[in-house]
Amino acid sequence: MIIVDYGAGNLTSVYNALKYLGIESEISNKPEKIEQASKIIFPGVGAAKAAMENLNKTGIGKSIKNAAKKGTPILGICIGCQIILDTSAEGAVPCGYPFCPETQCLSIIPGKAIKFKDEPGLKIPHIGWNQVNFIKEHPIFKGIPNNSNFYFVHSYHPSLNREFIYGTTTYGSQTFPSLIGKDNIIAAQFHLEKSGELGLKVLSNFAIL
Repeated sequence: MIIVDYGAGNLTSVYNALKYLGIESEISNKPEKIEQASKIIFPGVGAAKAAMENLNKTGIGKSIKNAAKKGTPILGICIGCQIILDTSAEGAVPCGYPFCPETQCLSIIPGKAIKFKDEPGLKIPHIGWNQVNFIKEHPIFKGIPNNSNFYFVHSYHPSLNREFIYGTTTYGSQTFPSLIGKDNIIAAQFHLEKSGELGLKVLSNFAIL
């Protein structure tokens, strides 16, 4: 199993969680190794624009897309849940023009990452424990009760068709997709490596897919 190193951080936490579970893994930034992996974990924290610049420059983005097409099981975490979509609004910063282009992402799952809407009393980023409502079954959540709590740290979240949504979370008045997937791809907006025993259970389930 390969943990993808594309400069987005938080890799050691994922590696240590797998090591604790007795699951062999390797952190790698080598496109050929990533493309040939039996399973891929695509984690990360940070900004979509910087992440995509690195993925494009190193060729890692292309290797992930090729692995996805081959049917390799891929687990995205946090920003790894956003940049598998078509675009991210995180690149649309004020630029002095009427239209600022969004960040072009990997287009593995149709959709885009959008920012939480401002509302009174709502703190952005969304930080802390929150419930995930499973709306479709997936093997990586075997044995985990619906509406379990997982740990979140993010300002953006996926926006996509319901057919790709496996779980949702409500923050303030906004319900957003927090677990998405397509075929051999599954991705969580929350941090599995920071979600205690339940997060470890998800990683363990992914390892035996």
